[in-house]
Amino acid sequence: MRSITDALHPARRWVLILAVVEFLVLAVVFHLAAWLRFLGDSALLSAAFGDILPRALIFATVHVLAMTALGMYISQSREGINGHTVRAVVAFVAGGLFLIALLYATPLSPIGRGVMLIAMALGFVSIVLTRFIVLKKVSVDALRRRVLVLGTGEKAALINTRLRRLSDRRTFQIMGFVSTPGDADGVPHDQHLDGSHGLIPLIDEHNVDEIVIAVDERRGILPMDQLIQARLRGIAVTELGAFFEHESGKIKMNVLNPSWLVFSAGFDAGAVRSATKRAFDIAVASLLLVLAAPLMLGTALLIWLESGLRGSIIYRQERVGQGGRVFKVLKFRSMREDAEKDGVAIWAQTNDDRITRVGRVIRKLRIDELPQVLNVLRGEMSFVGPRPERPSFVEQLTAEIPYYALRHTVKPGITGWAQLRYAYGASVKDADEKLKYDLYYVKNHSLMFDLLVLLQTFEVVLFGKGAR
Repeated sequence: MRSITDALHPARRWVLILAVVEFLVLAVVFHLAAWLRFLGDSALLSAAFGDILPRALIFATVHVLAMTALGMYISQSREGINGHTVRAVVAFVAGGLFLIALLYATPLSPIGRGVMLIAMALGFVSIVLTRFIVLKKVSVDALRRRVLVLGTGEKAALINTRLRRLSDRRTFQIMGFVSTPGDADGVPHDQHLDGSHGLIPLIDEHNVDEIVIAVDERRGILPMDQLIQARLRGIAVTELGAFFEHESGKIKMNVLNPSWLVFSAGFDAGAVRSATKRAFDIAVASLLLVLAAPLMLGTALLIWLESGLRGSIIYRQERVGQGGRVFKVLKFRSMREDAEKDGVAIWAQTNDDRITRVGRVIRKLRIDELPQVLNVLRGEMSFVGPRPERPSFVEQLTAEIPYYALRHTVKPGITGWAQLRYAYGASVKDADEKLKYDLYYVKNHSLMFDLLVLLQTFEVVLFGKGAR
């Protein structure tokens, strides 16, 4: 008789093992925190706490449940260490608040505020370290989802051509392609699987976690009964467009039908999400304004001195915001006063000779963007969102790129998903590629996503990637 872990798919087995390991780590961490709190005095610890094991189990249980609720034990996770870190922060904050409420609700059996704070700090570090070790040391194949592709034609071939690099496939492995009637000859025959006996035997043989629908012609072709059986077994069934979206972090419009934009999940602009995003913007912008005030004053002084005590410090430029409304974005001036003396908007270029000496430094470090926190506080921008573009560029891009106007359904941001994943846009082609990332953000934006973008933005600022 097989054990529970042997009956699971490999990726899910590792998730279960990880949950057990982290539960034990948190229980040990709580014991260590109690020992540190009482400086190793066993008698004092025993008098204050009595039996510490039940409290350690409560601490570990609460935080593992919080991490479960935050999606940290999903076998289909596509996130790296940054994503795990952000989720861990939120999970420990939520778990800590629950434990504080529990402390006051049951005063006769306190967990202990001092011990709890130490345990939370040590626990967070331990969980992030555990995740880092798992992502680095555990077999890559053991953590990757096992994917079966239904289709061998032109659409299925896109998986090999667009996701061909190992870095593109870090979260999944293709077990094979199953042909359907009407498929073109797009996939090499050595990657074909014999589907003559149906999908279920192939699912069992290859321990499949996900089926991707990539047939060229869907009408009357899909084996719906078998796909329903697969879903009931816990196998994910994904359309090709959604598969590309999740794996690449962008929306590939050439594999989607226009109706997808209407019927697909996401694009949530509800009142609750709008309120939480606005609260997040105000909190982060206010904190950044206070912390960066000395740096902003120093930057203003340097710009003023370089201009011979005459030039402007703040550059105001019209940009297109949410709903197509035009506003004046605020930035530290990084170009010469006559950069666009004829009034015609010009795309920024690498090593642009219009940039001043101070401007080159502050653009590299993204300091020139800091005045935009005032735009955020005024409600014209969000902290995270698509980059705001100039009206003349928007008019041109809307005419040349399908669905470009959809990026204006949310507020533009100081930083954003497209800014992180793609170099500074300097042409219509660049704008077309960045739109795929912008639409991914518009479709999937959430508080967790915003936190992840912020964390990665700090990395970009520290290492100076992507700036012009």
